[in-house]
Amino acid sequence: MLKKRIIPCLDIKDGTTVKGINFEGLRNAGDPIELAKKYENEGADELVFLDITATIEERKTFAELVKSIAKELSIPFTVGGGISSVEDVRKLLEAGADKISINSSAVKNPKLISDLAKEFGSQCIVVAIDTKLINDTDCVFVKGGRELTHLKTLEWAKKVEELGAGEILLTSMNGDGTKNGFDLRLIRLIADAVNIPVIASGGAGKTEDFENVFTETKVTGALAASIFHFGEIKINDLKNELKSKKIAIR
Repeated sequence: MLKKRIIPCLDIKDGTTVKGINFEGLRNAGDPIELAKKYENEGADELVFLDITATIEERKTFAELVKSIAKELSIPFTVGGGISSVEDVRKLLEAGADKISINSSAVKNPKLISDLAKEFGSQCIVVAIDTKLINDTDCVFVKGGRELTHLKTLEWAKKVEELGAGEILLTSMNGDGTKNGFDLRLIRLIADAVNIPVIASGGAGKTEDFENVFTETKVTGALAASIFHFGEIKINDLKNELKSKKIAIR
């Protein structure tokens, strides 16, 4: 059985870390390089870096910032935002990323998933799925949560696995930044339907939320941002607490 992972996330806008609620109302959360160092020291299992406006602004992810952060890390480092080609991925891997995350570009061109998996290996390719419940249906959004697509979340999750994705980063837009707990219904639905690792994102507010998502669903990782950025929960304390509850943590 895979041990569970605690994964902080750096949402980057204009070179600084930001955090909002339901993908809106962004506020400054600190310097990404300092936060990366902090999370490395606190025992994070991985770090995710998402350049959240790269797709909207039609530009590439900040490779220099990725390089600066990667220098501070020994843990796996996933980078996403504005990635749309094999060459984009190659540059980010050369800058120090271990895995890359694609979302809008995968929806626009699903073949990109298989092209990247073939070139770099499935273990390197994370497909991020931003999803929101609309009229009792889980729907996929792109462009940083700004644009509704025709895709249903469950069907899309199965499709990305089929195309060669090695992992899914599943974000509940309804839960994002609310600290009301992970969306266990959604997470269970998707994690039960695929055979690749799923990272749960959106809604973490307290230690019990991590305990619940790990004991009640098949996810292998849980991602959070604001509770870590603003010091509400320290990663090493969280991991110790989960271990005391007999949850297999890395």
